[in-house]
Amino acid sequence: MEQTLQIARRLALGALGALLAAGAVRAAEPALVKIATIAPKHSIYHRTLQEIGEAYRRASGPQARTIVYPDSIQGTEADTVRRMRVGQLDASMLTVVGLSEIDPSVAALQYLPMMFRSWEELDYVRERLRPELEARLAAKGFVALLWGEGGWVQFFAKEPFTHPEEFKRARIFAWSGDKLQASVMKSQGYTPVPIPLADILPALETGMIDAVPVAPLWAMIGQFDRIARHMVRVNWVPIVGATVIRKQTFDALRPEARAAMLAAAARATDVLRAQRAVQDEESIRAMQARGLKVLPLTPEAEQAWRALAERSWPQVRGTLVPAETFDQVRALVAEYRGAQK
Repeated sequence: MEQTLQIARRLALGALGALLAAGAVRAAEPALVKIATIAPKHSIYHRTLQEIGEAYRRASGPQARTIVYPDSIQGTEADTVRRMRVGQLDASMLTVVGLSEIDPSVAALQYLPMMFRSWEELDYVRERLRPELEARLAAKGFVALLWGEGGWVQFFAKEPFTHPEEFKRARIFAWSGDKLQASVMKSQGYTPVPIPLADILPALETGMIDAVPVAPLWAMIGQFDRIARHMVRVNWVPIVGATVIRKQTFDALRPEARAAMLAAAARATDVLRAQRAVQDEESIRAMQARGLKVLPLTPEAEQAWRALAERSWPQVRGTLVPAETFDQVRALVAEYRGAQK
């Protein structure tokens, strides 16, 4: 009888321990997930993050909440990466500028001027590099929820410049904190002015900068075309980014919450990919309606832009982009073009 009672006590204690352990796991799940982005409020990027947050909330129960901070409220992309590392933020939608703060290999998708000629080329390269890139991000403590693009960078300027030599007379916006990119620009004879994205319009108004390389959607939302009324179409680089979440946060979520966030991210990927094909043209037309002058390139000027881009590649390789990743991208682009022929 006594032996039976001891067995019953041990079973009861074991069951209690299991319940306490399960409770500890649930308590570890974050009740509030904080997400940041430099994207403007109500933009498609902001709405995408809200939908991912809502998917997490529905899967986690009434105690779960998300806050999305748009408009660079949490600082520059470098700031948001630092805040994620110390646990002040859980996730962020980043361009390559911010992703490079985590691992520089991601820069290969954006920091190679005129390497890509179409979205299809970029897709081909990204999908083949994606497992390696995501593994590198995971090794640094981040999970990639989705990848997306924000349009092709064009050059907006106060003067009707079309030739790259003319831009040497301008003070050109450069991403704040990106010292390597500014160094490459200087070596080519240009004058970069590193400032945060949120300061572009005041800098244009005060004459601190004269030209802005930026995607049309961002120019339209930021109203840069009010001051920089000329745009030359060069498709300089694609704006590439990803939404990442701290691995520590992601692992603490219950399985159904992780699955819900990943499913919402997959839907968002499709939406963003469909949008990228039209958002540049729609943004340009909207700015033309309020006075933007789109300057066509002559064959000679286009060749000059390509020559400038290719001259920068040796400086980019091994500095902005790891040499091995740079070589992989060039090989994959050549592979894609060969297959198309």
